[in-house]
Amino acid sequence: LPSPLSLHSPRAQARHSLSSTKKTMKTVLATRSIEIPAGVEVSTKARVVFVKGPRGELTRDFKHINMDLSVVGETDEEGKETKFVRVDLWFATRKQLACVRTICSHIENMMVGVTQGFYYKMRFVYSHFPINVTLTGENVEIRNFLGEKRVRRVKLLDGVSYSRSTSTKDEIELTGNDIAMVSLTAAQIQQTTSVRKKDLRKFLDGIYVSEKGAIPVPDE
Repeated sequence: LPSPLSLHSPRAQARHSLSSTKKTMKTVLATRSIEIPAGVEVSTKARVVFVKGPRGELTRDFKHINMDLSVVGETDEEGKETKFVRVDLWFATRKQLACVRTICSHIENMMVGVTQGFYYKMRFVYSHFPINVTLTGENVEIRNFLGEKRVRRVKLLDGVSYSRSTSTKDEIELTGNDIAMVSLTAAQIQQTTSVRKKDLRKFLDGIYVSEKGAIPVPDE
């Protein structure tokens, strides 16, 4: 066994002092801007973003991240003013820097939501027992999954609308302004029809997302 004195040698103490004084490199200022499209109003207050557009209003809270959110304007040579949402993050570590682009993506999705909206198309997959899906009030009811008598119910989240596809058989469509609510409703429907205690390579029945994105703008 090594003697206790060897653990406190000058070389070990120097190594320990170097490791303790080593610090993580920080970026002084990270800035990213998002252009506000025409017909959209954006305001910020205490890291809460309010977005208003033709389809409605959306609000999102970003107080869990220490950063500056502000709406700024720039004027070009022709005198036209363009507004931006600016995100500033001071003295950030590497992990905190990744939050800047994430916040910008959330705000961009809010702008798309109040102008175009989002849709998720889901297809029924079955080999023998046809899946029956109906809307009762605010609940999506799924019957005859794998021949089971149990009725599966998924509640539509706030701002999400349900429709049955007229052009494609065994397809439903979820639409809404908030991409988080629309995608979460689609995920809950898919997880409700997950197969249990069977070979997943053989039993592929379920309701799966087949297409998703922003609602396309009709050509004028």
